[in-house]
Amino acid sequence: MIKSFLMLGQSNMAGRGFLHEVDPIYHEKIKMLRNGQWQMMTEPINYDRPVSGVSLAASFADAWSKTNPGEEIGLVPCAEGGSSLDDWHPEGILFQHALSEARFALQSSQICGILWHQGESDSYRSLHETYSNKLTHIIETLRNELKLDEVPLIIGGLGDFLGKTGFGQHATEYVQVNEQLQHFANEQRNCYFVTAADLTANPDGIHIDAVSQRKFGYRYFEAFSKKCHVLEPIPGEEQSLKVKDSYCKTEQIYLHSMDLALGKITYGEFEAQLAKVMQP
Repeated sequence: MIKSFLMLGQSNMAGRGFLHEVDPIYHEKIKMLRNGQWQMMTEPINYDRPVSGVSLAASFADAWSKTNPGEEIGLVPCAEGGSSLDDWHPEGILFQHALSEARFALQSSQICGILWHQGESDSYRSLHETYSNKLTHIIETLRNELKLDEVPLIIGGLGDFLGKTGFGQHATEYVQVNEQLQHFANEQRNCYFVTAADLTANPDGIHIDAVSQRKFGYRYFEAFSKKCHVLEPIPGEEQSLKVKDSYCKTEQIYLHSMDLALGKITYGEFEAQLAKVMQP
């Protein structure tokens, strides 16, 4: 059975890393839930906006797959760019949508973890003062509704690049939100905090760039696999940027089909490539 993970939060969980800045991750056993089906993962995974891109979930899934060869992992994208904690209230649309997607995923998978990243939209006007209480209500309701009390929740911190330039200049209270996130993780069972220290942003000053998203996902997996907080960058996390250089038959067909659909090759070239793949 597929081992699935919920993706919840705002744009840095959905992913805004530029696709051309990192090598893509393709693996026949890494799936994403799209249109009610488990499809081979390709980024953007969480298509909440036309500007969606690289997210931390891809390198998290890649690290999980390397540790669990032969098993399938599925990502359930539910993040929404720009959303505040109030937008995630259990009676609201975002929460109800996530609940619906999770229940659908449970029909054909086992939910093994919850990946959460949110806080930029609550990093001003003293919203941090009520952050922990609101997040507690959201998570406890989610766990109760889906009977996921024992499932690990991994929550990431906000980047130190906030509060300075671009769209990020208004997130001046990100330090206080990070304190609330760590407090929450320390108080909750099966909850682990992951630092965003040393991660860098896109030129907009608010969205984690592609290279850092890969590293962030690697840190998330470290927290999940070892069931511990990750409070410092991990030595060797650059290995999250390395992707495999050979593909199985299913993956090759998928990649050639994408090249055809994008107009990179002709149909004749596609047929020739397909013939090579199918050779014994």
